[in-house]
Amino acid sequence: MKRRQFIQNGSQAGLAFSLLGIAACKEEKKKDSKEAEENTMIEKAEPFFKLSLAQWSIHKMIREDGVDPYTFAEKAKKWGFTGIEYVNQLYNTELNAAKYSAEAMAGFVEKCNAEAKKHGVENVLIMVDGEGGMAVPDADERKQTVENHHKWVDAAAAMGCHAIRVNLYGTDDPEVWKEASVDSLTRLATYAKDKNINVIVENHGGLSSNGAMVADVMKTVNMDNCGTLPDFGNFCIRRNDPKDYTKGCAEMYDIYQGVTELMPHAKAVSAKSHEFDADGNEVQIDYVKMLQIVKDAGYTGYIGVEYEGSQLSEEEGILATRELMLNAAKKMS
Repeated sequence: MKRRQFIQNGSQAGLAFSLLGIAACKEEKKKDSKEAEENTMIEKAEPFFKLSLAQWSIHKMIREDGVDPYTFAEKAKKWGFTGIEYVNQLYNTELNAAKYSAEAMAGFVEKCNAEAKKHGVENVLIMVDGEGGMAVPDADERKQTVENHHKWVDAAAAMGCHAIRVNLYGTDDPEVWKEASVDSLTRLATYAKDKNINVIVENHGGLSSNGAMVADVMKTVNMDNCGTLPDFGNFCIRRNDPKDYTKGCAEMYDIYQGVTELMPHAKAVSAKSHEFDADGNEVQIDYVKMLQIVKDAGYTGYIGVEYEGSQLSEEEGILATRELMLNAAKKMS
């Protein structure tokens, strides 16, 4: 073979190999692009949060239909939840009768833990009501209220929960309310700190539904284990008739502003729902907008479904809210 022909053949072979390499590279990039697209689709399908169920969603079943509150874990698991949020007052019949003795509280903890383990759900938090006003002006009464909450901090720790939810009730005077709230939260959070329990405040009526004021209290307390539990729907500051909630709200705080203000301090989130339209959307709350606020705050923990409606049964309302949460998450940016 002549030298020129050898070089020419070699060049052609080199070009062929080069073209093959380019084609392989393009195919590899195409494959990588497809895998990236598939991964994005998977990420889009998975919500940024975990789903828990607030026990208040079944309070009618328990109070009116005689359902055993200790079946909570079983029901939550059946309905597709991985976490559960207890409500202390739904165990009042049993615990009141025993005067909240150490033995009675230990029994409560043992039963709840056994059911959670049996059904493979996580104990998330305990919502505490009926133990006194954390924002009452009287110092002695406030001290007693804080001490009343100690047993629930202990129970939460024994159950593997991360928090108890408290209420800042007691006065409508903004200055007195702030001072009392800071005092009681600091005391209770100090007690709870060594037990690795968070003390969290929900917007739950009165001045606690003023997002800016609660956020100001959090900044003043300035403790790592003291935070908020923003609820999508509890922003009525003053009702037309405090004794009759059906009479409506006289002063409503902006729900989106309120959640935005509370989220920097959030250690839990509550997805409130009442009624739904024909497309499955909550009629008063834009869930896509709310979840975007939660996501933009960097929150990735549990969001608790809390159905309080009347048109659907409790089970239907719970499932409708869960479905709405998942669908809304897919529509977010």
